[in-house]
Amino acid sequence: MTPPSGWYRDPSAPHLERWWDGTAWTEHRRPPEGAPGRPSAPPSPPSSPAPAPPPPAGGGPTRARAVAVTGAAAVLVAAIVTGVAVLGHDGTSGTGAKTGPTGRSATSAAPSTPPSPSPPTTAPAPAPAADDPSLVVDQLNGITLPLPAGWEKPRYVAEDDVVMTTHGTYDCPAGTGLCRHGLVVTRTASAADGTSAEDLAKSDIGDAADEAYDRDAAGERPFGGITSHRTVRSGPVAVAGRAGYFVRWRVGTARGPGGYVESLAFASSTGTEAPVIVRFVFDAGEGGPPLTDMEKITEGIRPVGDAATSGGVGSSIGTGTGPSG
Repeated sequence: MTPPSGWYRDPSAPHLERWWDGTAWTEHRRPPEGAPGRPSAPPSPPSSPAPAPPPPAGGGPTRARAVAVTGAAAVLVAAIVTGVAVLGHDGTSGTGAKTGPTGRSATSAAPSTPPSPSPPTTAPAPAPAADDPSLVVDQLNGITLPLPAGWEKPRYVAEDDVVMTTHGTYDCPAGTGLCRHGLVVTRTASAADGTSAEDLAKSDIGDAADEAYDRDAAGERPFGGITSHRTVRSGPVAVAGRAGYFVRWRVGTARGPGGYVESLAFASSTGTEAPVIVRFVFDAGEGGPPLTDMEKITEGIRPVGDAATSGGVGSSIGTGTGPSG
């Protein structure tokens, strides 16, 4: 049974009365009856007790009337005390803010207000997974590169910074071990390499050719050394929405058909935007990957976490000058 609406002792402030609407506590409070300065109550208070019987005929108050009034007052006080004991006294400090007139939790009696929904937030785009079979992730330089058909992520490769290779190996022309028909390498350029993308690409291409076709990391010459080189293409190009520059050489070797080496430089779009250099090493002749894969990989480079990026700054830059090779 729920107590009827009315003024009751406030469980959270025993020196005040609080209006119970029959279901839950409201925010209306007042000093107890008879307290000075009590404001008028918003809702109507409970019905007053029955008035005392009128005085008998004959004038002033009599002892009988005094006894009747005293008895009525005693009954009223007893009722109030009993009501207080029944309606909310918890036997302790009486300051429990959650207790209603029946002694039960006000939160269970009052209907709960549903929390305001949190404002929607835009989740950041997930970064490409490292095991995505179609991408290579270079976390250091903040880029991803596509894997064209015929290419794979590096396995059993001793060279540093290699991010992809062509499938399989073959005996090096000079008989010094196993070679691969194609490699793609990424590295972070140092301040000594230059400042502009053009300077970086032009200063890197010689080192890239030497490491690919002259002397390897073990000091061997798998192709017998470089015998010639010439520039077949060079020029500005857009990479991951940034302006870049590339230089491509055709390299002749003492053994085998030689190959093509390209140095591509551009500024990273992450962190301190340090310059990035991508090196392409493609064998010429039978077994070498098509040169169009250089363009496919360059066009597919994206910032990490932004797989939809394309074009942007430098998107209208030309594809280079010189013969196609």
